Amino acid sequence: MGGFRAVEDRPTPKEVYNWRLYLEASVIAFGALLFGYDSAFIGTTISRKSFKDAFGLTAMSTSEANNVSSNITSTFQAGAFFGAIGCFFLTERVGRKWALQANVVLFLIGAIIMVAATHQLSYIYAGRALTGFACGAVTATVPSYIAELSIPSIRGILTGLFEVAYQIGSLVGFWINYGITQNISAANTMSWRIPMAVQLIPAGVLFFGGFFLHESPLWLLRKKRTEEAHRALEALRHIPVTHPYLQEELAMIQVRLDEEEEIAKAYGTGYYAFVRGALKELSMKGMRNRVWFVWCAFTLQNLSGAAAINYYSPTLFGSLGITDVALYTGVYGLVKAVASIIYYIFLIDVWGRRNPVIISSAACSACLWFVGAYVKIGHPADQIKAKIPLSHSTKQGGQPATAMIMIYSVFWSFGLNGIPWIVSAEIFPGALRNLTGTFAALVQWLIQLVITKALPYIFTSFGYGTWFFFACWMLIATIWAIIALPETKGLTLEQMDVIFGYQSKHAPRSPVSPPASETAKDKGSYTEEV
Repeated sequence: MGGFRAVEDRPTPKEVYNWRLYLEASVIAFGALLFGYDSAFIGTTISRKSFKDAFGLTAMSTSEANNVSSNITSTFQAGAFFGAIGCFFLTERVGRKWALQANVVLFLIGAIIMVAATHQLSYIYAGRALTGFACGAVTATVPSYIAELSIPSIRGILTGLFEVAYQIGSLVGFWINYGITQNISAANTMSWRIPMAVQLIPAGVLFFGGFFLHESPLWLLRKKRTEEAHRALEALRHIPVTHPYLQEELAMIQVRLDEEEEIAKAYGTGYYAFVRGALKELSMKGMRNRVWFVWCAFTLQNLSGAAAINYYSPTLFGSLGITDVALYTGVYGLVKAVASIIYYIFLIDVWGRRNPVIISSAACSACLWFVGAYVKIGHPADQIKAKIPLSHSTKQGGQPATAMIMIYSVFWSFGLNGIPWIVSAEIFPGALRNLTGTFAALVQWLIQLVITKALPYIFTSFGYGTWFFFACWMLIATIWAIIALPETKGLTLEQMDVIFGYQSKHAPRSPVSPPASETAKDKGSYTEEV
């Protein structure tokens, strides 16, 4: 069961539960704040009058403005896609610590470029591309970095900081926009510069804190830097390397490395031989259907409408007739954050995977059908745009429609929000998760790129049908979960092989599939089990 408690796999000395381990995990988790904040602040920020005036959007036609809006938003996802790829190779070369630091520097440069822009739209595009690239790399680094520094008994708690930090970042983004709306004129350029500048705060904390982090012992041992790995473990565990607990941990790491060598041996030695061997393994019957499963899961996740609501909340909430958009997006973010944190800390190992996705997807679909029907019948946005007072019935209908969005956020929090990340980690052997986790991040960013780029056009073309569009996809997700999503909670990897029909002469195997409390829910990453 979840929660803030240690689940010890063997006798664990109290010294390993020390301030250094918790502090380093907390500093690393700041990486999740970066893209959590971005998902919440950008939509409202680029819709402000001062931003549109500064960058010429007010002089454009609706289609041209939609194109610029989608480009600004989707440039981040495009950068993140390539960032996840780049970090996969950079991390192998320089380690997790310095890969993280390099990308934080890139993020800071991108954020500064955006804050410094006056009327140059190219600066905004460049800044979005750089911060996106950095965030893509961060999502491919942070959860696994935390997991590799942690001990098994609290790995779930520490990697859970990633989700908590993401939700806090999202909350900050929503509510900063609300505060600016209440206190700064929309015509004042500070109304868009301030939220752009706030990105520098968590990035700065992560950058300066990063110098005090230890490198991943797993990476150090993979590079044959044994003495450095021992020193890192001693500092993180507060016990000598000769202690039986550390000797057992080193033995477990060696099993992991042996599994990687077994996969690579047909192609030689080294990391690139391992990548070739892993790709061969993933192409086999019983593995390739797992790869396809991951693709479907993340595609459906991004077609749920949640990312669309995050990035285009002013447009979507405005279509409900809501005038105080900043307040309601803030409430939406708060409800989603609280529900997500409660579920992934306390309930994930109680409720399992399959049934929550079925229930969540069906409920989310029902909510979106209701909202779409209200927008179709009441036309609240058209009346507000024409400055026609809303009728009593339209106002009354808007209240349950708004409530449905909030209910949607609750159900979404325990469904496709995070389950794809958990299941994609559970169904693959430990030695393959570095590659499969990167693949999951790439699918996540690629599909999100397509959706964020297309949504302004979808909304302009479909109108109220936008809500029905996402409702249909959630209905498809419900059917998919019933037919194709197995219950993976507590299953061993041998049982996974039976489910997916896999047989291999040299398949790497860990004793048991990791519980959800030891996998990361990442908006672009996964937890790598040492």
